[in-house]
Amino acid sequence: MSKSIFRKKSLDKILADVQSGFSDSEHSGTHLKKELRVKDLTLMGIAAVVGAGIFSTIGTASFNGGPGVSILFILTAITCGFSAMCYAEFASRIPVAGSAYTYAYASFGELIAWIIGWDLLMEYAIGNIAVAISWSEYFVNLLEGFHIHLPRYLTMDYFSAFKGYEQLQQLTASGHAAEITERIKAEALAWSTAPGIGGIKFVANLPALLIVVLITYLVYIGIRETKKVTNAMVLLKVGVVIAVIVLGFFYVTPANWHPFMPNGFSGMMKGVSGVFFAYIGFDAISTTAEECENPQRDLPKGMIYSLIVCTVLYVLIALVLTGMVSYKELQVGDPLAFVFARVGLTNISYVISVSAVIATASVLLIFQMGQPRIWMSMSRDGLLPKAFSRIHPKFQTPSFATVVTGFVVAIPALFMNLTEVTDLTSIGTLFAFVLVCGGVLLLPKTEAVKGKFRIPYVNAKWIVPILFIAGMIFFWKPMMAMFAEENSHERFPFLLFIILSAALAVLSFVKNLSLIPVLGLLSCFYLMTELGYINWLRFLIWLVIGLVIYFTYGYKNSRLGKEAV
Repeated sequence: MSKSIFRKKSLDKILADVQSGFSDSEHSGTHLKKELRVKDLTLMGIAAVVGAGIFSTIGTASFNGGPGVSILFILTAITCGFSAMCYAEFASRIPVAGSAYTYAYASFGELIAWIIGWDLLMEYAIGNIAVAISWSEYFVNLLEGFHIHLPRYLTMDYFSAFKGYEQLQQLTASGHAAEITERIKAEALAWSTAPGIGGIKFVANLPALLIVVLITYLVYIGIRETKKVTNAMVLLKVGVVIAVIVLGFFYVTPANWHPFMPNGFSGMMKGVSGVFFAYIGFDAISTTAEECENPQRDLPKGMIYSLIVCTVLYVLIALVLTGMVSYKELQVGDPLAFVFARVGLTNISYVISVSAVIATASVLLIFQMGQPRIWMSMSRDGLLPKAFSRIHPKFQTPSFATVVTGFVVAIPALFMNLTEVTDLTSIGTLFAFVLVCGGVLLLPKTEAVKGKFRIPYVNAKWIVPILFIAGMIFFWKPMMAMFAEENSHERFPFLLFIILSAALAVLSFVKNLSLIPVLGLLSCFYLMTELGYINWLRFLIWLVIGLVIYFTYGYKNSRLGKEAV
């Protein structure tokens, strides 16, 4: 084995390690329980995808893009579809927990594997903090429908309450009382009624804490229990979504669909973060590879089926929303409930609130299940302490990693206000997709084997170079204008995209690369450029922190590194 930071773990070694019991560094012979089939994996994918996106972010995306946001859902689904096929081929070849982390170890080497593992930890953790806070809001609204009113200081974070109180004081003192919104009033009320000592107040989002504790416990006690709860929640919430679509079409006014793209293509693309956030999750089921009865056959099917089902639901929901009311009214946090209340169906609005609570809980469940398996895989390889790969002898789940995940999500959800987590989670996920698509291109070519998924090979030799040249000719003037603007340094991510596109065009011509992974890599990287310069900086800071940990602990304790001695 090499002492290089790019040392690779061969496919044969990864599979042999799992078979030999290396899957658990603390309890030899204890393996993860194999419980999942195609139906379970498909429902888990739907559970992870149909959640906060369809119940919240779709509203702002529709406000920016108009009815044309339905096209954005299709474009994003195609992008995710390319990535899903790459995930599926990896899952077919490497049926091991760890998702993109394990795949990167086999294709790019240890350093890139660490980077992607660290990236996935950020994606799942921050995404789950956001989902927990979102669930809390839906749950509090639901309780108020039953005339149960929790104290305001127990339903929001400290900073929001303090900021709301300050704003109320300033607006009142300056004579701008008309600008005081209901949200500011609620935040100020939370601060003023909160108990405390001196100037320190006790303000915390208690429902967010409780749901994380409950979900973490469920994930801790076993995959079978998780599967049963997930399947029940998915069937219920998909039933509600289908009912909403069918009922909503009776209240559609076709005139609301004109103009279809009121703010043009650029307006539609403003919703890319929210729309992509709505798709995050289908890849999480790849972390359950060792708990599948036949992962090489079932994982690819589960990913692709869930993606297709969710795309159809999203497109129909987008058309219903923008058909029932004008897109100009949809910049709200609960668009589905809003449109039905808008047409006078308040009872349906209440049912949607109930389903939103269930939907966001199921997303939390899948991500809380996925993250410990990333910790576990990194621990197996010596990049994290051994305790993270400990498997519970009775429940057969990664126990220590699950508990740590619970703390990592629960404590920030109790106190933090994460208004921009959507973008940060999206950029982390897209980065994982980029590396998975690139990793497939580096895998050794093998013959198709019955029962194993393989990406259909289409030679990119001429297609990608022609697309690149056509794109440069067609978009030359807009690109030059873009780089001539003020703050042109913020276009640096797009410049990287152009360089990457040129490199892949040359490699496609010289190496006869496979078209689908190349298109997946390019489309995901392009979506990353749409997420803004600030998010790129935050993402890079997180990666730098990860690199410090790798070089101070992971590199020295790497199992591959020790075997090289």
